[in-house]
Amino acid sequence: MATWFLIIIYLAFISLGLPDSLLGSAWPVMWPEIGASFGSAGILSMVVAGGTIVSSLASGSITHKIGAGKITLISCCLTAGALLGYSFAPSLVWLIIFAIPLGLGAGAVDATLNNYVAEHYKAHHMNWLHCFWGVGATAGPIIMSYYIADQNSWRSGYATVALIQFGLVIILFITLPLWKRVATMRDADLTQSEPDENQMDSTSVEDGKKHAQKVLKIKGVKHSLVAFLFYCGVEATVGLWGASYLVGARDITAGTAAVWISLYYGGITIGRLVTGFVTLKIRNRVLILIGQLTAILGGVILVLPLPIPFSLAGLILIGLGLAPIYPGLLHETPTRFGRENSAKLMGYQMALAYTGTTFLPPIFGMLASQISIRVFPIIVLIFLLCMILSSERVNRILKKRVLKG
Repeated sequence: MATWFLIIIYLAFISLGLPDSLLGSAWPVMWPEIGASFGSAGILSMVVAGGTIVSSLASGSITHKIGAGKITLISCCLTAGALLGYSFAPSLVWLIIFAIPLGLGAGAVDATLNNYVAEHYKAHHMNWLHCFWGVGATAGPIIMSYYIADQNSWRSGYATVALIQFGLVIILFITLPLWKRVATMRDADLTQSEPDENQMDSTSVEDGKKHAQKVLKIKGVKHSLVAFLFYCGVEATVGLWGASYLVGARDITAGTAAVWISLYYGGITIGRLVTGFVTLKIRNRVLILIGQLTAILGGVILVLPLPIPFSLAGLILIGLGLAPIYPGLLHETPTRFGRENSAKLMGYQMALAYTGTTFLPPIFGMLASQISIRVFPIIVLIFLLCMILSSERVNRILKKRVLKG
């Protein structure tokens, strides 16, 4: 039963990824129709991400009161309703209004499901969880590109995804009693097996409470937070503005651009799927570095004045490169900074990650409005370089610590 229930959780994470890539794919045809400015997508992205930050921070206490199953069900209702609202929205103001429940629902689902899997399943399931987010993020632009190409209607794309979300709501409602039952079963199984390397014992948790207020003073922590900021910033910026760059600077049709962005998310998805197996042979830190260098190679290809097909290659390489970085950095937290500090640091890292998602894409939107969408590859490459410099700075600090020890 626990395995089948895990499939439901994976489906929920697919639904979490579906809306994340829709706006960027649809925006080239959305903004002229609703009478908005080109840079307004940044405002929508900021509102959604802001709601995500608020709900993710509050999800812990809410989950404690009403349970993971109910909060997931309520959150999926919010996102489904918001997406349906997008399909009918007559203006930017209405899109902003519907962006609020979309962000609140997405943040609560993200934090709740991550926490549920971390508590009741072993660590390798977390890699697959983020892989299934990529499945949804890849499918979103494909759905949108179909309706743009076939019906010239971004509204139908949003309506279709809303219906998929409502289907998930029905499944979650039917399976609501299973959440506590499966959690009890999994806890019993985990206590009988060997302790998972990513789970902290009670002593570590208590130590974490004693040292939590000093976490930001640990050497390397601030650089790690900057790496999370730029990772999520570049991932969201490419997803939101990549299609607009392809249409505005490379003269690619909106439908084709949406497909190409889906391939970018496909690179993230396939990369994480493969990484789940590769981690058995290659150390996490090596995989993170390989991913960063691969993403930078993709960024360089975008910057160079190469034929149009190379833009697709650059986007796919960026996606493949980004794949192992986020889960890898999260996984390294206890190893890098101690199990006693891990719980507190996870919260800080997620907050900085959402901050990158919230602010960097809108900042780029304002920059592109003032200069040109053609600066997109340059800004993406700068973000990638900032990420690898911050991450490698942490590694250098840790090497010095080991040598001194």
